[in-house]
Amino acid sequence: MKYGFVIDNRKCIGCHACSTACKSENEVPLGVHRTWVKYTETGKYPDATRHFQVTRCNHCENAPCVRICPVTAMYQREDGIVEFDKDVCIGCKACIQACPYDAIHIDPNFGTASKCHFCSHRVDIGLEPACVVVCPEHAIIAGDMDDPSSEISKVLAKQSVTVRKPEQGTAPKLFYIEGHEASMTPTASDAQSYMWSEKQGGSHNDRQAAKSASQGKSKSGSVINKPGTQGLPRNGPYSARSQTSEHMVQVGYNVEHQEYWHWQVPAYIVTKDIAAGIFLVLAMLLGLTNELHISTRSFALLQTISVVFTVITTLLLVFDLEKPMRFLSIILRPQWRSWLARGAFILIGFSIVTTAWAFAEWFHLFDLIPFNVAPFREEILILGTPLALGTAIYTAFLFGQAEGRDLWQNPILPIQLFVRSIICGCLPVLLVLVATSNNVLAEITITTTILFAGIFINLCLSVFGEFGMPHQTEGAARAAHDITHGNYRLRYWAGYILLGNVFPLALGYSAGWTILSTIVAGISAIIGIFIMEYIFVMAPQKVPNS
Repeated sequence: MKYGFVIDNRKCIGCHACSTACKSENEVPLGVHRTWVKYTETGKYPDATRHFQVTRCNHCENAPCVRICPVTAMYQREDGIVEFDKDVCIGCKACIQACPYDAIHIDPNFGTASKCHFCSHRVDIGLEPACVVVCPEHAIIAGDMDDPSSEISKVLAKQSVTVRKPEQGTAPKLFYIEGHEASMTPTASDAQSYMWSEKQGGSHNDRQAAKSASQGKSKSGSVINKPGTQGLPRNGPYSARSQTSEHMVQVGYNVEHQEYWHWQVPAYIVTKDIAAGIFLVLAMLLGLTNELHISTRSFALLQTISVVFTVITTLLLVFDLEKPMRFLSIILRPQWRSWLARGAFILIGFSIVTTAWAFAEWFHLFDLIPFNVAPFREEILILGTPLALGTAIYTAFLFGQAEGRDLWQNPILPIQLFVRSIICGCLPVLLVLVATSNNVLAEITITTTILFAGIFINLCLSVFGEFGMPHQTEGAARAAHDITHGNYRLRYWAGYILLGNVFPLALGYSAGWTILSTIVAGISAIIGIFIMEYIFVMAPQKVPNS
């Protein structure tokens, strides 16, 4: 048994009966939608055409929202319906980032994920979904695709159908007959001239561009004849999809979707970078010097700082949840395919090691050992390094599961997070060594070298790797373009490249790598990393998925 939908765009009249029936049947609150009808207009007056598209959850066979959910609140039934359990959901919003179709939202009444669930309560008693029953044109067909006698199986056997974003590999079970590319491709047009309301959000330039586009003009006054390319170069991977028509394309009606991850996510990345980075830098110092000449007080302070930033990381993660009181569900009922759940256990393991080490140093427990304690510290460093490394880079794999944001599918992201963690760890190590230890000139010199080498590598990875290579999907290319040449360009070039990388390197070189210049460079680099993490989190969420 495998349930699916077919939308016959030859019959759909855009009446919104399906949307209102869905709201009534499932008590969907105002402001959010499980089902909606998108209007797209193509051509030029008087030869213009309006296209309707019923949009909702695709009930994917290979559902990324199910894999990323840390507590199995989003799950797939045996009949293929992707269902959710609001009584279990913690409101982490990871499923929203994983959905390539903007089909999931946060229910404002419950603070949990919500979406079309195929009216499973009706299906279970042999009834059709409410949208199917109410459609006056029978444009929505639902049923068991494994049953050769069902209507949907017969339609799929006879008709040529298309799905949205087949390149995502999600195997969606929402099929369209004569689906128009202007509607199927979310980025086919940046021009949005809504019939009943002004589009909310976006910058002033975005709204002006939309207004100009609705009048068939670009900012320069020329006729827009290649939709979806405002603000983008006319050639390249990000414009290939939009060059499908010589006529203007604009969206007449659609449902807007929020950006659900904000400053808390980049802040938590930086705080865990500091926590893990301290441990990793100490491990590197041990590997390069064979023996650390660091005082007990220095070890105690460094591990305490690591613990404090791990606690801050945890607090940022918990309070960013819509249901923070359910946080323990990640531990009590983890979904092990989710890197959010895996990351929680990595953080717990790492915090246990650092807390135990700090406790032992502060209370001089190592002094109870009747012989040299140095090997014990070295063994702790060696055994704890995998946990520190996991803490630093697991977010890259979490972003990798967020398949709705193509820029996050970055194969060099684990390396970048590792390098940035090293940069963030060097500053507290350097400050503590200078303030509390004697005869550690070698350690200070090596830490300084590690810091500037890390900044240089980080700059190269960003300029030549992350943004210097072509992006394979339009979504990734658009987000990258928005970072380097669009709304985030000032923060990227001035805040990240100059303040976070070029300035520290230039300062260190001109000042002769002094302790003061190194400390200032480290602070500047961490500020730059936060700026980069912020725009890296926000820019892909601006690219429409519906």
